[in-house]
Amino acid sequence: MDDAQMQGCHGVPPPAGSARRGFYAIAVAIAIGGMINRAPGIWTAITRPTVGNHEYLTPGAAGYFDYFNGRGRVQGRAGRRGEGWYSFDVGDWHLVALNSVCDEVGGCGPGSPQLEWLKADLAAHPAACTLAYWHHPRFSSGFPRSNPRSDAFWRILYEAGADVVLNGHAHDYERFARQTPDAQRDDVRGIRQFVVGTGGKNNYPFGSVEPNSEVRDAATSGVLLLTLRPGGYDWRFAPVPGGRLRDAGSGACH
Repeated sequence: MDDAQMQGCHGVPPPAGSARRGFYAIAVAIAIGGMINRAPGIWTAITRPTVGNHEYLTPGAAGYFDYFNGRGRVQGRAGRRGEGWYSFDVGDWHLVALNSVCDEVGGCGPGSPQLEWLKADLAAHPAACTLAYWHHPRFSSGFPRSNPRSDAFWRILYEAGADVVLNGHAHDYERFARQTPDAQRDDVRGIRQFVVGTGGKNNYPFGSVEPNSEVRDAATSGVLLLTLRPGGYDWRFAPVPGGRLRDAGSGACH
């Protein structure tokens, strides 16, 4: 996403430094809903989607795949119809989109088609920096709570040295410290997870706080802006006007 595209996202400014060579700005807006339909020319051309449970209210998530891939098309921006996982490179970064609606795609555990694909994809793309994203968070202090369906994703990503995981589903914002798949803090090889369910539909309260949760907010709508740069990344939560959450920082790749 370049500066002009960032500025077209309803006034959201680009993160500092995004115009420099090797820097890439990404706006993460999960559960945006009708915003894409109100401005399709702006959003669809720069969207790399991942499928969630609501898309499967239509059998096979047909409407989702029709929208992003084209009506009846098997392959497109949302990955292969009936699968929904794919990967791509952004500068020095390798990005992986996964499908956490496991019952619809033959499972997410060992031996499943998706997990075998993930292993092969990471082996074929040994990038210095890796980011993965899917809908249901493995770790969550909000509602819905932590979900073990993506445990196998985490274990494969951790073994491959992945750096960042992005999720939605829980209607809140939560940032975790770097941790292992077993929720042990690991500042050397751990993965940092963001839950960004802040699209504005409604908010759910937090329950008991999960280990390694560093920032939580269930009152502010907005988007997470990420700048992916060689060897690291910067994040900043951009709230809607009047929103009080401020969260920003930087991290280095493994």
